Amino acid sequence: MAKVLIIGAGGVSNVTVQKCAMLPEIFSDIVLASRTTARCEEIARRVRENTGRTITIDRVDADKTNENITLIRKHDPYLVINLALPYQDLAIMDACLETGTHYMDTANYEPPDEAKFEYRWQWEYHEKFRRRGITALLGSGFDPGVTNVFCAYAQKHLFGEIHNVDIVDCNAGDHGKPFATNFNPEINIREVTSKGKYWEKGQWLSTDPLSVHQPFDFPEIGAREMYLMYHEEMESLVKNIKGLKRMRFWMTFGKQYLTHLKVLENVGMTRIDPVLYEGMEIIPLKFLKAVLPDPGSLAENYTGKTCIGCVIEGKESGKYTRKFIYNVSDHAQTYAEVKAQAISYTTGVPAMIGAKMILTGIWKDSGVFNMEQFDPDPFMEDLNQYGLPWKIEEWNNSVQ
Repeated sequence: MAKVLIIGAGGVSNVTVQKCAMLPEIFSDIVLASRTTARCEEIARRVRENTGRTITIDRVDADKTNENITLIRKHDPYLVINLALPYQDLAIMDACLETGTHYMDTANYEPPDEAKFEYRWQWEYHEKFRRRGITALLGSGFDPGVTNVFCAYAQKHLFGEIHNVDIVDCNAGDHGKPFATNFNPEINIREVTSKGKYWEKGQWLSTDPLSVHQPFDFPEIGAREMYLMYHEEMESLVKNIKGLKRMRFWMTFGKQYLTHLKVLENVGMTRIDPVLYEGMEIIPLKFLKAVLPDPGSLAENYTGKTCIGCVIEGKESGKYTRKFIYNVSDHAQTYAEVKAQAISYTTGVPAMIGAKMILTGIWKDSGVFNMEQFDPDPFMEDLNQYGLPWKIEEWNNSVQ
């Protein structure tokens, strides 16, 4: 039994807090903190209704290391679960180092003024965390997170040699809005409008944003057009999955989403540099975030399913084989359980499981680690138990 401090009160946090509250034998005390305490109070209300448990609420500006330190010292948690913005990762990691507290997040650090996705900044903390005797677990969401564990499981059990990995992510749901993002609009749009990047034959290659695409037949969904993007889990998987020849990431988008996004780009609303407006500096993307629907508000009327997984090619016992490891989640089912859409659910559940791995000592080492560096088996078992069942299929269709 241990106390956890969860920083951030968005849609993913709503899922993670509720899932943690369902396991009082592991998560004995839960503290939820955010800059906006009203969001914390709403999550706390859902926890009381669904589990009868009471959680502690506090306020913090996670951008400020000193506030994070004060918060951690006040509540003395065993683990900090960072579900705040990626810009805030290093400020929270610094606070964990200062207080000697274990750390976990779901997304890698990004500089606020540059759409650059790299683990470099966080990997540089490895020796500091090792000397402090504490663990930092990076990217315990779905992608990154579960996709990393799928690859580690395939390396351990399914293949003698892994040659190619294609991570495929499809949201075939319908939220009924003309344009909305399924997680934080600022992070989502920065990610989608960045150059694509993939790894092949020992080098990183780049593409223009969303310029490479192809159809893919997703289980329980059908054919959808998917687009090559860069995603952070590739950076660690290239280091930790042996024998790789190619690693790519693909995500589906509907025509309506892409049309709206192109218009917003063309008029400058996706810019992340400040512009002068009525004597004040504003960042267009931050303003756009303020007027777009809150991703958490989409959940109630969301229909359809998501499918996320890894198409993995390689050899087993000298024979070439291709397998697809994946999960399918239903928006209506996740809303019925925790009042969240499936995008939040598929990230929030792995965050709880990653925290459980640390709290129970199943995953334990000092330093900074990515998901695939630990034994995948207990995590895979928990996915089936806590709401994200997975399947493995022989897959006949290669990704071109």
